[in-house]
Amino acid sequence: MIDVRDIGPDDWQVWRDLRLAALKEAPYAFGSQYADWVDAPEERWRERLSVPGTCQVIASIDGTPMGMAGGFPTEHGPELVSMWVAPEGRGRGVGDALMTAVEEWARGTGATTLRLSVAPGNDPAHDLYLRHGYVDTDELGDLMPDGVRRELVMRKHL
Repeated sequence: MIDVRDIGPDDWQVWRDLRLAALKEAPYAFGSQYADWVDAPEERWRERLSVPGTCQVIASIDGTPMGMAGGFPTEHGPELVSMWVAPEGRGRGVGDALMTAVEEWARGTGATTLRLSVAPGNDPAHDLYLRHGYVDTDELGDLMPDGVRRELVMRKHL
């Protein structure tokens, strides 16, 4: 069974472990890089989990953390961010559970749409988002760390 729970600053260690695993396992999928976070002090991890009005969730199977996702308010409305599922959690519903949790948070803010960005070429994530009703937009996403590629922006009507 998948357990999804909200986390906060006191959960910084579990989130740190997931985040570093994500940046190491899938560096192509994130705007941040492993080197940006590997030596970050506790305070930086806690600050990331203390941003007002955000949603931070982790999903576990049998007590083992398998994934994470966040929801952040932006000038464009709420956005799904930092989504990652450990390889051993893929295909087991972890991604679905994380997305559902963030979508419920967004609805709770009164939002009618939820936005996300995905790295070009990250087909498994892109396919997951399409299955959940997200559609590609023509919006220009942020530049990736390579300074060449841009994230693909997707949106879902809630």
